[in-house]
Amino acid sequence: MRIVLAYISVILIWATTPLAIKWSGQGPGFLFGVTGRMSIGMVCLLFVLRLTGQRLAWHSKARLTYLAVALQIYGSMLAVYWGAQFIPSGWISVIFGLTPLMTALLSALWLGERSLSLGKWLSYLMGIAGLMIMFASAIQLHREAVLGMVAVLMATFFQAASSVWIKRINAKLPALSQVAGGLLLALPTYWLTWWMGDGHWPLDISFTSLASIVYLGVIATTFGFVLYYYLLSHLSASRVALITLVTPVLSLIVGQTANHELLSSKIAVGTFFILMALVSHEFFDRLTGIWQRRIE
Repeated sequence: MRIVLAYISVILIWATTPLAIKWSGQGPGFLFGVTGRMSIGMVCLLFVLRLTGQRLAWHSKARLTYLAVALQIYGSMLAVYWGAQFIPSGWISVIFGLTPLMTALLSALWLGERSLSLGKWLSYLMGIAGLMIMFASAIQLHREAVLGMVAVLMATFFQAASSVWIKRINAKLPALSQVAGGLLLALPTYWLTWWMGDGHWPLDISFTSLASIVYLGVIATTFGFVLYYYLLSHLSASRVALITLVTPVLSLIVGQTANHELLSSKIAVGTFFILMALVSHEFFDRLTGIWQRRIE
């Protein structure tokens, strides 16, 4: 029962995070929104570390790991928050669904993993097709939407690169320590970025923006992370990966329902191609192998 509740919780958190990101920057600005979220998240993570009795390691591999995590926390999240200003929130989750594909490709190039099978190449082609359809829709929407999509695509790349880098370092640190150490390195950079890019405390911040910042800091950054790694420790990676097949659709529904975001036929078709790319990436080779064994 605990695993089921954790699974459902992660799906709901991932599905609502894009809209919360968009709302958190409306009014106070995206820099204040992301900096506020990371500051709250750092306090929560330090509290959890203290509660569990964990201490951060500072040997050479640990420092490199924290730097790799900081790449994702700063580079990826900053790009997402900037891009969220120009595109519907549901698009963020759809584009981030490409992360497993990018991770597999970078693993093959950087770690020498033999992951470029027929099913993987098929998934890349369908993912690219889905992106092209979404880009066409963004061009019709407005020029800034294209820039927003490019920013989120860059964020997806940073996240995949960070994951592969962490795997290459192989420091074998607890997941909680990895995120806390990475955020500890990234947070001063966020403060500096906010001070240089804005530097003004918002005089008027709406309840929606404030609640979104708190939600992202406490729930998405802390609980979302803990529950995700709890699932990884109790379920197979393939079953956990199914979350990425559900959240894009839910994010589009949440954005349309709660924020009246446009869901055009092109976006629906582009989302379908990206979801099919994920299905192919996860299951094509396995099903082909099972079929071949039955024939033999």
